[in-house]
Amino acid sequence: MLTLARAALLQDAPVYVQFYITARCNLTCKQCNIIYANSDVREATLDEIKRIADNFARMGVAMILLTGGEPFTRQDLPDIIREFSSRGIHVRMQTNGLATDEHIHAAIEAGGRDISISLDSLWPGNQDEINGGFAKSWHDALRAMAAFSKYLPKEGSFASLGCVIQRDNLGDVEDVIRFGTEISWFTSLVPIHVTTFDQPMNFRTFDQTKRWRPEELPHVDRLVERVRALRAEGCLLYDSDQYLDDIKRFAAETPTTWRQHNANVCDSPNLYFAVLPNGDFAPCCDHRIASGIATYDPRFPEIYRSKVFRDEVLQVTRACPGCMYGSYPEMTISMRYLKAKLERFKLFVSAPPPKRWPVTYEQMLTIAERIRSEPRERVQLPGQQRRLAMADGSEQETAALV
Repeated sequence: MLTLARAALLQDAPVYVQFYITARCNLTCKQCNIIYANSDVREATLDEIKRIADNFARMGVAMILLTGGEPFTRQDLPDIIREFSSRGIHVRMQTNGLATDEHIHAAIEAGGRDISISLDSLWPGNQDEINGGFAKSWHDALRAMAAFSKYLPKEGSFASLGCVIQRDNLGDVEDVIRFGTEISWFTSLVPIHVTTFDQPMNFRTFDQTKRWRPEELPHVDRLVERVRALRAEGCLLYDSDQYLDDIKRFAAETPTTWRQHNANVCDSPNLYFAVLPNGDFAPCCDHRIASGIATYDPRFPEIYRSKVFRDEVLQVTRACPGCMYGSYPEMTISMRYLKAKLERFKLFVSAPPPKRWPVTYEQMLTIAERIRSEPRERVQLPGQQRRLAMADGSEQETAALV
């Protein structure tokens, strides 16, 4: 808390770090190309990670997100978690949910009390297709969520669903939020990011058909307002008003505003930055710097504070048009916008919502089936069809509800 308080005051403490501990993944999600973008670097050894943890403890890093690729593909993940948690650094894990009960338990026992699992739809077939055509990946994710809800302590833990807003799931987003609320998981939304081959960026798809068409933007705006209303009704949506407004702007490919309190430049490396699988510093998940500075170098805390280093990073961040990857914008918003700062304090300190854990896999199946089958109005694109779950487990499309 002292680190967070200092960051809120000075906006110059590396509160949050994303560490891409591997490029390996057991899925090939349509909206992500990071397994290719980071495949050119090796994975840091556990000894190097120990040195990274030492450096981050010296620097006052408050939270580290262990992600990938898929972090659970590293068999030494519990050891990695332990290196950071034993030094007082809060560990968050981001996973697609394809992990075994045993691995999940070991990660929690090592100190991983904060989890984000990707869930874009309550329809198994749609999620499997979004994940790259991997059968049963939706069911595997729910099994992992059940395991986390079994092993995570109710106090001092946090669980969320990461949901990417895209054409393939526009009508499913509201249901995901309702589902998360019923199982005591927050939902955090991310608009799909698209780039071109001449400007490769790690989490951005090259598929140009994923860009929103002008005639579709009113439906995106309508969805944002619907989920904002859900949050007002008590649903567990993590995203701030500033962030939700910028989802609309980002979908329309117009400038976002979350960086406006910092001369339209993001807060990397002041409040956050990324670490590549090999341990090298990166301004964020999308960009690298030419110098290849290793965060396990014992001199890194001094390098981090140097003007030469800051100037090199600024050349990258100043040229960046901005992203909407939830963690970076929300960290800036939480530190620079008073309303969001007060909301985060209430969420994590003064009045965190109660957790109705554990929730079994079978209970989750029942909840998901009920929510996706409710005859409510849903925001969908013109001509998009709703799916119905059949008794044999298959899915059938029916007329759209708009």
